[in-house]
Amino acid sequence: MSYLETTKNVYRDAALTPDIGLCCTTNPVWELPGLKIPKIMQEMNYGCGSTVHARDLVNNPKILYVGVGGGMELLQFAYFSRQPGGVTGVDVVDEMLEASQKNFNEAEALNTWFQKDFVDLKKGDALNLPVKDSSIDVAAQNCLFNIFKSEELAQALKEMYRVLKPHGKLVMSDPTCEQEMNEELRNDERLRALCLSGSLSITEYVKALTDAGFGTIEIRARKPYRVLDPHHYPTDTLIFIESIEVAAIKDPMPADGPCIFTGKAAIYYGKEQFFDDGKGHFLSYNQPLAVCDKTAAALAALGRDDIFISESTYYYDGGGCC
Repeated sequence: MSYLETTKNVYRDAALTPDIGLCCTTNPVWELPGLKIPKIMQEMNYGCGSTVHARDLVNNPKILYVGVGGGMELLQFAYFSRQPGGVTGVDVVDEMLEASQKNFNEAEALNTWFQKDFVDLKKGDALNLPVKDSSIDVAAQNCLFNIFKSEELAQALKEMYRVLKPHGKLVMSDPTCEQEMNEELRNDERLRALCLSGSLSITEYVKALTDAGFGTIEIRARKPYRVLDPHHYPTDTLIFIESIEVAAIKDPMPADGPCIFTGKAAIYYGKEQFFDDGKGHFLSYNQPLAVCDKTAAALAALGRDDIFISESTYYYDGGGCC
């Protein structure tokens, strides 16, 4: 049995018998005006963060969500895209699709604004999405792509890139790990399916996104997730796993490489009212400007003693130099 088949079996079981907290911590249940989320959706919430951000969801966007779970994030997305077929949910597990459809019946009864046809559920594979080219404004996945090995991950990202419109966003939440994992952990099919042993480092994760062609990367959150300890897992050392929330934007790839935002800021504190580097970066006196890592390095290379560059916080909330 392949690790992908193991994954299908894990989530088939989770669809038939909701497993609260399976694989991941519970995503935020947004308290939005008029939005009521059925309890069963919360119990079947198999994600490690959130991919729902209001700033991404303007002007009734077309949204794609891969790996439907119990439908909670699909319902949250539909809140911002109240149109027939505004949200497409894709899953390879029949039982999960059936459970989600049932959950949407309950959501329709609880929410006067919601209609079931706002969400179009489709049987499909992340490696071969049943979606047209350049038809999606916001694509999302929560704690799914970390399960894939390198070849499948590259294909899944290629598919997401294909279906997005120019400047569309791929919003993701996945576990990451900065420590080395041994081969026994990496090759344990169930631990991979449980969103543990497939975790990449942030550098590897971002490289996979830029290799797929995404020209702008925003790391929006980084937080503690799990530990793998020697008493319960095949490891000699304690392994710390974090989760990150990332947006990859289908911008053209700049000639000098991608713009990667990791929460750095530049602050000018010189004698003038502002500093202009002549390359589109304007720093007002003593006002922080969010900068991508590339711009931070260029400003630091100027060797000035009146510009402060902060370290990466791995939290980026929009705005800035690019």
